[in-house]
Amino acid sequence: MSMQLKSLLFLFLVFLIASCGPFSKLEKSTNWEELYNGANKYYQEGEYGKAIILYEKVLPVIKGSEKAELAEYNYANCHFKTKRYIESAGYFSTFYRTYNRSPLAEEALFMNAYSLYLDAPDYNLDQQSSREAVAAIQQFVTRFPASASYERAMEMLTDLEKRFEQKAFSEAEMYYRLKDGLFPGDFYRACIINFQNFAKDYPESVHNEELAYKLVEVGYGYAKNSTFAKKEERLNSAIGFASTFYRKYPSSQYTGDVKEFEVDAKKELDSHLKIKKENADRLAAAEAKVAAEAKSNDEDK
Repeated sequence: MSMQLKSLLFLFLVFLIASCGPFSKLEKSTNWEELYNGANKYYQEGEYGKAIILYEKVLPVIKGSEKAELAEYNYANCHFKTKRYIESAGYFSTFYRTYNRSPLAEEALFMNAYSLYLDAPDYNLDQQSSREAVAAIQQFVTRFPASASYERAMEMLTDLEKRFEQKAFSEAEMYYRLKDGLFPGDFYRACIINFQNFAKDYPESVHNEELAYKLVEVGYGYAKNSTFAKKEERLNSAIGFASTFYRKYPSSQYTGDVKEFEVDAKKELDSHLKIKKENADRLAAAEAKVAAEAKSNDEDK
C-alpha cells in the first residue's frame, strides 16, 4: 500500500471517528433539553462555534420560556467571542429590546455598543459604521449613567471622535494637495470651506493652527487666481484670515509665513485698487467726453 493511500485512509478514519463523536451525535438529537444543556456546556468550555450550532437548533424551540433569556444572551456572546462583531451587535441589541428588564440588559446594551466599536474601521475608511457605534454608545451612557462600564464607554466615544477628526483632517489635506490642479479655483474654494468647517466642528483640534496658516495661503492663492471683478473681495478675505491667525496664534511657528502672504496680498490689493481707480477715471472721462459732445451737438441744432 502506497504512502499516499495510507494517508488518505488515515484521514478517512479520522473523519469517521469525528462523525461518530459526542458533538456529532448531539447535533443530530431532537431532544431540546439535551441540545440546551449541550449548548451551555460547550459555551462554558469556550467551544463557541459548537455552541452556536446547538443554540441555533434549540432557540426556536425554547423561545418564550424562562430558559430562552440566558440562551439568547450566550448566543450573542458566542458571536462576539468568535469576532463576528456585526452579528453579535445585532443579537445583543435584540436581546436588550426583548429583555430590557433583565439583569443582563445593561451588559447586553454595552456589548452591542462594544461590538460596533470593535467593527469600526480606521479613520481613512468610510465611517458609517463608526457613526452607528457612536449612536449605540450614546444610548448606553444615557440609559445607564451609573454603570461600571460608563468610563470605558466614554473612552470608546473619545476614540471614535478622534477618528472622525482625523478623517476630516485627511480630507482637508486632500483638498490642499489638489489646489494647484487643473481647476485651481474650485479646489481653492473647497479648501477654504473645508478648513473653516473643520475649525467649527473641532475647535480644540491640534490641527487648527496649521489649517489657519494654510487658510491664509489658500485665501491669497484663490484671490490671485480670481477674475478682476472678484479679486478685491477675495484679497480682503485673505488679509482678514491673516488678522484672525495673529489673534488666535500670537506665538505661532507659522507667523513668518503668514506675514509674507499678508504682505503679498496687501501689495496685490494696492495694485488692484490703483488699476480699478485708473479704469474708473478713464470711464468717467470717456462718459464726460460723450456728454460734452452730445451737449455741443444739441447747441448746434
